[in-house]
Amino acid sequence: MKVTKDKIESSQVYLTIEVEPAEVEEYMDAAYRQMVKKVNIPGFRKGKASRDVLERYIGKESLLEEALNNLVPETYEKAIAEQEIEPISQPQLEIAKTEPMVLKVVIPVKPTVELGEYSGIDIKAEPVQVTEVEVNNIIEELRHRSADWEPVERPVVIGDMLTIDVDSSIDGSSFINREGVQYQVRSGFPYPAPGFAEQLVDMTIDEEKEFALSFPEDFIRTELAGKTASFTVKIKEVKKENLPEINDDFARQIDPEWESMEQLRNQINTDLLSKAEDEARRDHEERVVTAVTELSKIEYPPVLVEEGINRLIDERLRQLQMADRGLDEYLKQVNKTEEEVREELRPMAVKQLTGSLVLEHVAEKENIEACEAEIDTEIQTLTSTMDESKKEDMGKFLNMAETRNQIKQMLITKNTVKRLVEIAETNSGGEESSAESD
Repeated sequence: MKVTKDKIESSQVYLTIEVEPAEVEEYMDAAYRQMVKKVNIPGFRKGKASRDVLERYIGKESLLEEALNNLVPETYEKAIAEQEIEPISQPQLEIAKTEPMVLKVVIPVKPTVELGEYSGIDIKAEPVQVTEVEVNNIIEELRHRSADWEPVERPVVIGDMLTIDVDSSIDGSSFINREGVQYQVRSGFPYPAPGFAEQLVDMTIDEEKEFALSFPEDFIRTELAGKTASFTVKIKEVKKENLPEINDDFARQIDPEWESMEQLRNQINTDLLSKAEDEARRDHEERVVTAVTELSKIEYPPVLVEEGINRLIDERLRQLQMADRGLDEYLKQVNKTEEEVREELRPMAVKQLTGSLVLEHVAEKENIEACEAEIDTEIQTLTSTMDESKKEDMGKFLNMAETRNQIKQMLITKNTVKRLVEIAETNSGGEESSAESD
């Protein structure tokens, strides 16, 4: 066997392996001994036919194919041992020639990362604030949730809650056909079709109306884009919304612990500020990691990106299964092939991979670790809100050696991001700032 290392590119080692004819013959002879015991050849007892007879009966190509089942993997293992190569995934193997036997192999190996001068990153956190308008918007949402609905005998106006019968079709096929469905008339609401709500305005109880609506070319449900739906709608009931007044009674209606609107407003402000700070923190962390990644030189085998795309697909599939939907149904809805979806996910997979590789090397350079006490604290946090009946079993699972190691790696990543944010904040001259509502 002669092994030639052709090149190393994109964290992939390219090998050419030439197998000596005598070695190929050994594998062919071993394949003969295996196959002759299995093949029924007229005129011969099983296992007694010579190799020449077997080759004439099944064809030399079939015997070679059987021999390759052992030759290829065993030759590959010998080659990487000889070259001291440590693969991180399955290789790409190609039989370039059979006489003489030549194998072409592409082997993915560990990525390489050359960190940039991240000690100089200067990324300032964006200030966080909650406005009076945001607080008022939440109060309005709470008012609508607490509203009473009163039947009325008048034409429909925007904001009403209707009970309607709907009969519709697209290109002669049934679209939405339901009786007694509730529908709130909201201006600009795009479902079931853009303009549907506006068509119901000024209709009265027992009135029936026919109309057609076209879906825009960029409609979110791509299978409907550009098509026209025909509707027949009958009004069965009209209700108007009675909103509660904004006063202390309203605050107590939302939560008995709040005795005044001032307390309600303060709580809303606190909740919005906490949410905004969390979002700002995640955004800041992402910008810092992206900056460090852009400073670094990273080389990785393409197979790692494909594996990342597979994980994203699996995650999306789990979400679909929770909604009782499958991948085929999803692909039909978005009018895309699985390959098109994979290509859309490729940039995200690359970003996740490169970020992960950079953080791993920063952690190593900065000697960042996670101690056992941190792991215990994280496990306690993960189980703190669980029912006692589930907490014990989950605690046992989380304390398994493999799971604890996964938690440790997650904490190391978290601590590494924290360290990079500290560097960025120090260089920018401060910490993340926040301001309450003006």
